[in-house]
Amino acid sequence: MRCPFCGNDDTQVKDSRPTEDKAAIRRRRFCPGCASRFTTFERVQLRELVVVKKNGSRAPFDRDKLERSVLLSTRKRPVEPDRIDRMINGIVRRLESRGENEVKSEIVGGMVMEALANLDQVAYVRFASVYRNFREAKDFEEFVGELGGGGQDD
Repeated sequence: MRCPFCGNDDTQVKDSRPTEDKAAIRRRRFCPGCASRFTTFERVQLRELVVVKKNGSRAPFDRDKLERSVLLSTRKRPVEPDRIDRMINGIVRRLESRGENEVKSEIVGGMVMEALANLDQVAYVRFASVYRNFREAKDFEEFVGELGGGGQDD
């Protein structure tokens, strides 16, 4: 494993243990080149997924990108990091177990929306505002109205 600080290719594992949910191995590493310490995670990957975007382009599935977008949505919300990690692991497992190497971005977004709706309503609205490309306050009003059981009577 390459050191993220100095680029040394020869780092040493000092400690390995499973994560709480047993979905990954956490490894503490040491770089003899610069004496830095860092942590890596090893996860099972069932297949190489490719995301097909709305414009037809393809990109390798990036778990870290998914995690960043969820963390941004849940920022400053009372959601435990462990619940977020379990949610992301569940989405990745569902995508990998579909049996297809290619997955449409709409499917990924839909899974995230569904999971966030069950996790935290504010995070759900935050994610939806980007995913559905809200442009005006009216877009938020309509979406939140749908959450409340339908639109408003005028």
